[in-house]
Amino acid sequence: MCNGYLGRQLFILFLLPPLFRMAQWYQLQQLDSKFLEQVHQLYDDSFPMEIRQYLAQWLENQDWEHAANNVSFATVLFHDLLSQLDDQFSRFLIENNFLLQHNIRKSKRNLQDNFQEDPIQMAMIICSCLKEERKILSSARLSNQMEVGSIQNTVIGMLDKQKELDAEVKGVKNHVIDVEQDIKTLEDMQDEYDFKCKTLQNREHESNSTSQEEYKKEQMHLNKMFLSLDLKRKEVVNKIVQLLNATEHTQTALINEELVEWKRRQQTACIGGPPNACLDQLQNWFTIVAESLQQVRQQLKKLEELEQKFTYDPDPITKNKQVLQDRTHSLFKQLIQSSFVVERQPCMPTHPQRPLVLKTGVQFTVKLRLLVKLQELNYNLKVKVLFDKDVSEKNSVKGFRKFNILGTSTKVMNMEESTNGSLAAEFRHLQLKEQKNAGSRTNEGPLIVTEELHSLSFETQLCQPGLVIDLETTSLPIVVISNVSQLPSGWASILWFNMLSTDPKNLSFFLNPPYAKWSKLSEVLSWQFSSVTKRGLNADQLSMLGEKLLGPTSGGSHDCLIPWTRFCKENINDKNFPFWLWIEGILELIKKHLLCLWNDGCIMGFISKEKERTLLKDQSPGTFLLRFSESSREGAITFTWVEGSQIELVLLSPAEPQFHSVEPYTKKELSAVTFPDIIRNYKVMAAENIPENPLRFLYPDIPKDNAFGKYYSRPKEAPEPMDLDSPKGNGYIKTELISVSEVHPSRLQSPENLLPMSPEEFDEVSRMVDPAEIDTVMCSAYSS
Repeated sequence: MCNGYLGRQLFILFLLPPLFRMAQWYQLQQLDSKFLEQVHQLYDDSFPMEIRQYLAQWLENQDWEHAANNVSFATVLFHDLLSQLDDQFSRFLIENNFLLQHNIRKSKRNLQDNFQEDPIQMAMIICSCLKEERKILSSARLSNQMEVGSIQNTVIGMLDKQKELDAEVKGVKNHVIDVEQDIKTLEDMQDEYDFKCKTLQNREHESNSTSQEEYKKEQMHLNKMFLSLDLKRKEVVNKIVQLLNATEHTQTALINEELVEWKRRQQTACIGGPPNACLDQLQNWFTIVAESLQQVRQQLKKLEELEQKFTYDPDPITKNKQVLQDRTHSLFKQLIQSSFVVERQPCMPTHPQRPLVLKTGVQFTVKLRLLVKLQELNYNLKVKVLFDKDVSEKNSVKGFRKFNILGTSTKVMNMEESTNGSLAAEFRHLQLKEQKNAGSRTNEGPLIVTEELHSLSFETQLCQPGLVIDLETTSLPIVVISNVSQLPSGWASILWFNMLSTDPKNLSFFLNPPYAKWSKLSEVLSWQFSSVTKRGLNADQLSMLGEKLLGPTSGGSHDCLIPWTRFCKENINDKNFPFWLWIEGILELIKKHLLCLWNDGCIMGFISKEKERTLLKDQSPGTFLLRFSESSREGAITFTWVEGSQIELVLLSPAEPQFHSVEPYTKKELSAVTFPDIIRNYKVMAAENIPENPLRFLYPDIPKDNAFGKYYSRPKEAPEPMDLDSPKGNGYIKTELISVSEVHPSRLQSPENLLPMSPEEFDEVSRMVDPAEIDTVMCSAYSS
């Protein structure tokens, strides 16, 4: 049990010094919200959570089980507990924390009022709470073990792969340094050989020439130096070949694996999935490899200079230089071209959670990035944006629309605009305008406008001495709408494409859209909720949605296939709207009117009427749950409660409970009164009956005010006593909107509805119940 005050208090208490964060209590605070909710329900005003927090270590060190069976020991612990609270009050007094002083004083008074005469009761409560906490911890550990088992293997595998790739990139860098050192050694050897040759030649022309024997000795020494020089040249050339082999292997892993995985994660993030990993690590690897290839280019130039100074036949430099230069150029070109990526996909700032859907006449942004961060490229790459470049669908698909780009369509990449110093270009003021062809657009094409996929292309050119490389990249497919009412259907297209395709150039995707497995679609549906709220969909909610899409006999099987038309175009069951538009309406309702209740887990939401009754039938009268209406396209929420049958008063045997559902509330009603206030003030009134609120417990057994109290509207303070004639008043009595349902007396189960009975019914009752008991019950029922 947890009221609104304690819920907020728990957040404040998390900020207390580490002194108060002790073993069991500290472990509980690290749990997921679903387990924390169970902890909330352990504590109420009889033994508030703040005492558990303030005295965590002391409480856990006492033998409450013994105290629960020994009045003397329980009395001692009760007075010790009051002393501990006095000590805590003194600490707050020193800290001059007025609010916490007030809370601790109030808690102490409540304890004295409740347990002064019965300390064993307090010991039993604390003992029970500590036991339940340990059960919650055990459940959490078991749940974590099951989840962590599979996740751990995946994470370890990813980390091992990253370490391996990191080592490979560093290996390339170190290899370049080794080759650099070898070339310097080669240069020194060649200079020495050249000097010796010239020295010997000069001696030949001197009059006092050296003896023939000395000349031959020096000639032999020169031959040895030449052989060493030739061997070193071959060694350097061979090392560069090995370096390029290692670079190609590492570069292939970066481009074909790491970059591809990042792009796939970006697709997932675009449709609400987990946030994509940062590009900084990938940029670091790309940059190191690019710098290494740039150094290899310089090293090959140095070898060419050495060759020009001295060559021979067969010279390994002469033989291999062109192949090595071409290969280095090819690797650098491939790396640079692959490093040009769309870091942030096209998105309207007005709809940040719906990227890739663009409305004509509305500005959108898109960000480009070069993963090779070289200083010499800063302000040297001018990017141009184009719409539907080389798109064959413009001519092959009937009715395919064409658009022009308005705004600044060129941008220079630089390192200054990005917060992390990356080489980037961000287009912030682009708009699309449809090209109006002669005559009106026909609707006879195979695609509706929200199934038309378009793309943005980005071009630039890298120019360096002896090197010109054209760079181009494209966005993920985009949907262009002309009216905001088309946004939900456009977003459905974006979901379907990015869930099932990895080819951004497949703009004909919806000419023959593939089926989706329910296992994948259910995950994407859950992302639509978790990306805009703090909660996705649980297994029960997804099961209900699966049955709605696939039919009750499917059981929400993960292998079931769902066609695109069933998801977004066909009317669902007997309704006049498709499945996705129903989900979209509910999402909007949650975002605008029910966000806090959804985040807290108060809304069961997706549950069939049959399952709803199954859950409620064994609960206490007044237990209710909240679910979304299945008949409202714009999104609506209702509550259903169970009412104990009065038949039991007469028959003294179990009877079928009664269920009542209120007419669903849409955004219209929720804009006037908040849903928590509707629940608080809701009344049922039959003819000549006094109105009363039938809602008592949020399923399964959470008192209504504990679940919703913190969201009730607070009444504004007014001067007392109320004086209608006061000049400060407006002469009106304040009103409040309250939902009232009229229930026809025939729907209420009461003794009056049960009598008179037919002779056959009376005989059946008499057979089951003693006649004296019937007389007793009937007398009490009519005594008033």
